[in-house]
Amino acid sequence: MEKFNIAVVGATGMVGRTFLKVLEERNLPIENFYVFASKRSAGNTLTFNNKEYTVLELNEASFTDYKIDIALFSAGGGTSLKFAPIAAKSGCIVIDNSSAWRMDPNVPLVVPEVNAPDILKHNGIIANPNCSTIQAVVALNPLHKAYDINRIIYTTFQAVSGAGMGGYNDLSEGLKGNPPTKFPHPIAGNCLPHIDVFLDNGYTKEEIKMVEETRKILHAPELKITATTVRVPVFDSHSESINVEFNKSFELTELVETLKNGEGIILEDDVQNNIYPLALNAAGKDEVFVGRIRRDESVESGVNLWVVADNIRKGAATNAVQIAEWIIKNV
Repeated sequence: MEKFNIAVVGATGMVGRTFLKVLEERNLPIENFYVFASKRSAGNTLTFNNKEYTVLELNEASFTDYKIDIALFSAGGGTSLKFAPIAAKSGCIVIDNSSAWRMDPNVPLVVPEVNAPDILKHNGIIANPNCSTIQAVVALNPLHKAYDINRIIYTTFQAVSGAGMGGYNDLSEGLKGNPPTKFPHPIAGNCLPHIDVFLDNGYTKEEIKMVEETRKILHAPELKITATTVRVPVFDSHSESINVEFNKSFELTELVETLKNGEGIILEDDVQNNIYPLALNAAGKDEVFVGRIRRDESVESGVNLWVVADNIRKGAATNAVQIAEWIIKNV
């Protein structure tokens, strides 16, 4: 089997370290492996497949000094805007976890279970969607194909790990009674309806991301979507209440079966035995868990879903590695 030179950019961050873990687990055919980060982290070592690698400083020569086939970026939007085109120009395929390229019409936005063929449209850069969008569209895609979605109402309950180590520390320190340093208010014992910045229309940037990214991934630019995103005092895994209205009628038993057969989905929907998706159970896993499936009796053809996934794995690192796997197998 052909082997590939793979790099991780932003390797010392929360998602970057998870890139390494997922790459180990999924055993990609790697010839040479490189880890890059900022000047501050350069010189440190990271362990990958039982071998130590020195963290290299990312600079404009990185992709000419080293022949890299695929680079997984998770170093922030500014870094991606600057260095992704440089990498792509050198012949490297960039899979970028920031929001920098997601809505660029020339950059595919990909969740492999949903729209893997869009990868073929890349010009050297492929965008990894927002964590909360990824798990939602994995659940929604088979339903959209079967029943033609007319409208989506998202309400999210997002873990602090989605805000990086700063968010993680705010919760752990807040539980000890210490004030926040990342969030504008305490997160311990609290819910913050405030993820990313507020826009002029009163929505947060996170809410608009979910709207726009869902439309792009599902190839449904006119789809009616609204969202409220909330940070909750949970360390790992995002939970989402998703209300969906369809253009076609459905039988609930068939809809449940459609979800059960959906790629990347694990059905947990036995309320009589208190079985439904939980953040604690999803942590550390790559699948999207769906349950609390019930007809919305306020509209002609609607359903309510509860969707949970590990936001650092499927919501970020695993999705990007799955894109890399698809490229290796198909391109």
